[in-house]
Order: sequence, then structure tokens, then C-alpha cells
Amino acid sequence: MDTPTEVEDLLRLHAPQVLGALVRRYGHFDAAEDAVQEALLAAAAQWPAAGLPDNPRGWLIKVAARRLTDALRSEEARRAREERAAALTERLATGQDRAPREDDTLTLLFLCCHPDLAPPARIALTLRAVGGLTTAEIARAYLVPEATMAQRISRAKQKLRGVRFGRPDHWEIRLPAVLHTLYLIFNEGYTATSGASLQRRELAGEAVRLTRGVHRLLPGDGEVAGLLALMLLTDARRDARTGAHGELVPLDEQDRSRWDKAAIEEGVALVTGALSRCVAGPYQVRAAIAALHDEAPSAAETDWLQILGLYEVLVRQVPGPVERLNRAVALAMVDGPRAGLAELDLLGPEPGHRLDAARGHLLERAGDLAGARRAYESAAAQTLSLPEQRYLRGRAARLDE
Repeated sequence: MDTPTEVEDLLRLHAPQVLGALVRRYGHFDAAEDAVQEALLAAAAQWPAAGLPDNPRGWLIKVAARRLTDALRSEEARRAREERAAALTERLATGQDRAPREDDTLTLLFLCCHPDLAPPARIALTLRAVGGLTTAEIARAYLVPEATMAQRISRAKQKLRGVRFGRPDHWEIRLPAVLHTLYLIFNEGYTATSGASLQRRELAGEAVRLTRGVHRLLPGDGEVAGLLALMLLTDARRDARTGAHGELVPLDEQDRSRWDKAAIEEGVALVTGALSRCVAGPYQVRAAIAALHDEAPSAAETDWLQILGLYEVLVRQVPGPVERLNRAVALAMVDGPRAGLAELDLLGPEPGHRLDAARGHLLERAGDLAGARRAYESAAAQTLSLPEQRYLRGRAARLDE
């Protein structure tokens, strides 16, 4: 008997390949995706008790293809659709267990990250179609009602009606959207934007798994390697980021013995290899910064001068508010808190609560305790994350003592 966890891992591995096989053969992305979800649910119910079939992927393709054929028949009663359904049944009988192409996962990612879709729709569709998560699982991860998430996924699939399944022309141009979607999924998992938990580990783990798959298919791409390295180097600290009661522990106070050394070694090797053979892109630069943090024996021994230099490079590549905020913090660690505060004053409100949180930290270091307290309280009022609220209010309360 196979455990439910083992079956779940196997289903998530096969989900994009099964969907790719159906869409490549029959078209109808939206109907095929629904059929694959039904096949996954059937397998999750049957396999733990009955055992794995000899060909799990072939089993899933057969069941999903039958569900798809049934759906097409019931959806349209007209003769033309009946004839099409009969043709699909005939094709199923002659080739139902054909192995899907290895690059179907990447093709599906390109489809789910179509430029006509907004980022939230890309994320939801990627987690369902490529990650194999159910709508309920995605809704729970993002703390929205299942009906809301189902509607989001449905609208996304409607927009993709008629889009050809296959690697798009000039696919390299679309790759950054794929990587950005995976990066957003990871960020939400590593630091949840709302709710009672600081982290949603299932999302971070799913982002790492999917990015590993892209790296396996595009091993020579420096930014793919950089993104995977960044995720590994960042996620390596997750066990040390919270205390015994789920409270937030900042980087400079973390117990570094709890960091995942194997993940750090893998991440360092990935980014080192990528930087040695490719022009450094933003994900590689971010990974290099994360590596400097992870390799420092202690917070006091962090090479902030080199980190500042890397942030200078990153801000030239991606002059976004978060990147500029992080550069300001690095500048403060090199030239003092007043230098960092002057940089923060040049930023707009886009970084949200992180701007006031950073300002509070630098004001505290500069000795302006009243200003720091106000900044911490302002940051706490802006974030929807309960652990962040408690941490920021605790910092403010400590300055009253």
C-alpha cells in the first residue's frame, strides 16, 4: 500500500505531462484541464488502497481522455460534436498510452503565463495546471474563498480558448514571465502577505519543485539557474525564521546552525556556475546576494560592502522600489544609518509597510527612538501578516521601556 503523501507527490509529478499529452492530442485546454483534475482525484482516491498501476502516467492519460470525451459529448448534443467525440474515442483506442513529450511541462508554463493573463490568473492557473493542486488547495494557500479562486481559474481558461498548444514563437521573450510567476509563488510561500502564519511552506516548496523542472529542461539558462539558486538559498533559512510560538525572527538574530546546509551548498554551486558562463541577470545577482548572507558565519561578519556593490548592479537592471529599498539598507550597513535614511526619503510609498519597517530599524540605529517607534507602529498598521504585526509592535513597545 502506498502512502497518501507518496501518491500525492507522484500525481503532481505526472500532472503537467498528462495535461500536455491531452492538449497536444485533442486541443480544448479548458476541458482537458478539468478532465485531468478529475483523473487526479480518482487516482488519489484509488491508488493508496489498490496500489499503483503498472503505468501510472498511462492510467492517468486513459482516465482523463475518457473524461474529456464524455465531457465533449455531454456539452454539445449537435451531430458535429458527436462526430468529433467519436473521433476522439477512436484515437484514444489506438494511442492512449503514448508517452508525452518531456518538454510539455515547459510548454504548459508558457501557456499558463500567456501575456493576456494578469499575474494573479497566471499564478492560479500555473498552480492548478502545472502544479496539480486542486482549486480548494490554491484557495486555502491564498486565503480566498474557493468560489473566488474557481472563478479566477475559469476566466483564465476562457481567455486561452483557441490558443495553440506548443512552444510559442520567440519563446525566450516569454521566459521572464514564467520565471516571474514562479518567483511570485515562492515569495508568497516564504513570506505570506496576510494571515496567521509567516510562511506557507507548501507554496514555497511547489515553486522550488516547478523551478527545478524548468532548470532540468533549460540547464544552460543562467537566469533559470539563478532563480532556482535564489529560492534554495532563501528557503534554506526557513526553520530559523520563526520562534517556538511562530514569532518572526529577523535575519541578524537567527540561529544559523538551523539553516539547511545542503540547500546552501546546492544554491551556491548553481549561482557560481551560472555567473561563470552567463551574463549576470537579476535573478543571478539576487542569488549572489543571498549566498553572501548564507555564507557569512555570523551577522557581524556579513560582507555588506560586496552586498552593496551587488545591489548597485541590481538597481541598474531592475530599478524597482523594493530593490532600491534593499540597496538603501545595504548602504546604511556600510556608510551608517543616516546615509540609508536619506536614500529611503527618495522612495515613494510603493514598498508599503516594508518602507516604514526599514525606516524604523535605521532610526533606531541612529538613536532616534521616538521616530523609530512611530515608524514601527506605522508599518504594523499597514501589513496584513499577523506575525509581522506582532513583531513590529513588539519593536515599538520595546522602545517605550
